[in-house]
Amino acid sequence: MQSLKNGLWLNDPTKADASDTELFVTTDAYTDFWRETHYGFVRDSGHFYAFQTEGDFTAQVRVQANFGHLYDQAGLMVRLDERRWVKTGIEFSDGYGLLGSVLTDEVSDWATGRYDGDPSDFWIRVTVQSGVLRIQASDDGQTWPLVRLCPFSRADNYFVGPMCCTPERAGLEVRFSEWQLGRALGKDLHDLT
Repeated sequence: MQSLKNGLWLNDPTKADASDTELFVTTDAYTDFWRETHYGFVRDSGHFYAFQTEGDFTAQVRVQANFGHLYDQAGLMVRLDERRWVKTGIEFSDGYGLLGSVLTDEVSDWATGRYDGDPSDFWIRVTVQSGVLRIQASDDGQTWPLVRLCPFSRADNYFVGPMCCTPERAGLEVRFSEWQLGRALGKDLHDLT
């Protein structure tokens, strides 16, 4: 496990506490990441606790939160700049904690679906390798089914780390733990370990 003490905030929350093993965040009001699609607006106000990588990488974290209001969300973000990023994790919508991702390259998409595990306690993993982004989620930190596979811009380094937002309110309390960041795992696509 790597320390959670040395991340850099994009849009630091009013209330947050980082230690070597845990990051606690309480979201501020009306925070979000989104670009244009469907809604026609741009939001770049969500909380992102970033670590810089050296090239390709795998990052994962455990996320615990009681999602309960529309668009409450927490998970991981990978970011090159305000126009090229992905966020992934649980987002509360239509009465459920849904597992999803938003990939943004000038404009945002939104891919989402029901999550079979407990949405208040899950793990999320992101790998970027050779211009490909792989997202995996786990309900136990051991088995990692695929959530998404897509192209992603090649870069010498990326910013990756915990992300949370509450577009409709303030006050979502999120605990991030079991943070890991290292070289891209390089596993076969159907290797779920």
